Amino acid sequence: MGAGSDVSDLPGLLEESRKLLSSGPKLETTDSDVLPIGLGFLLWGAPLQKTLDIISQPGNIPAAVWLFAPREQSSLADWSDGIRKYTKGKTKVWIQVCSVAEAISAVKSAQPDVLVIQGTDAGGHGGAQGAGLTALVPEVIDTITKICSDDSSIRMPSFNAAGGISDGRGLASAITLGCPGITLGTRYLASHEATIAKGYQDAVLRASDGGMSTIRSSVYDTLRGTTDWPKNYGGRGVINASYHDHMSGVDWEENKRKYGEALKSGDSGWEGEQARLTTYAGTGLGLVTKVQPAGEITREIREEGVKALKAAAEKIARL
Repeated sequence: MGAGSDVSDLPGLLEESRKLLSSGPKLETTDSDVLPIGLGFLLWGAPLQKTLDIISQPGNIPAAVWLFAPREQSSLADWSDGIRKYTKGKTKVWIQVCSVAEAISAVKSAQPDVLVIQGTDAGGHGGAQGAGLTALVPEVIDTITKICSDDSSIRMPSFNAAGGISDGRGLASAITLGCPGITLGTRYLASHEATIAKGYQDAVLRASDGGMSTIRSSVYDTLRGTTDWPKNYGGRGVINASYHDHMSGVDWEENKRKYGEALKSGDSGWEGEQARLTTYAGTGLGLVTKVQPAGEITREIREEGVKALKAAAEKIARL
């Protein structure tokens, strides 16, 4: 659950989660005090102490906390130490990184339980500069493995791949690169449970050739007014009239005025050649072709991944 940079609604969201969990299938955790959910925080804006006070309340302790985008890498240690202290070590710490340097800093200072390696194909916000998963994942894993081997006081994290993965073949690829798990964002935008506008969802389904139809840029943040992101991050979204206008020299005030008019039009603001509203999505959006229940997406990707790995093993055996 993405708490983001503003935790004012977090108590209510946790209460809603408890209600949903009590009425659905029983999900077990290793500790009965722990909610079987994860919470994600954007460290450039989320208040540490207020967050700790909320998640340490009885019934609020999450199974995992996901940390991303600190203004200073040193704040990762403050958050990780605080989370472990306030939850008595019951909450696992996940840290998302976009480079080898960020991975080194995170592991040395915060010793995450899971290191999420995000490649540049990821939708939404990520490193303004970086590498794809094929190059980034092996280098991060090799580097961190050596650091942990050389210093026994540093715990080896588990690894998770994120960025451009939309199907089981991407899962199989991540596993062969060394990650036992993956993270998907864009694929779940086309789920029944996604809390996004229909126009946004339809724009994801219409788009294809993600490397050409999306761009990582600060343009959409400027138009939306979400300008608090650190300068080393940008948001990947579908290229539309707003971006074309910016590149052709339309001044910001006029572009913002047009964006505001598109907002008033609702779902139609994402439609046609004059679509202006932001559609954050990764380069794998061309593989997203239909809306499904989130559970069905998850099972489908797992099954596709197993088939892909078995097919690869059979091909290797014939070499």
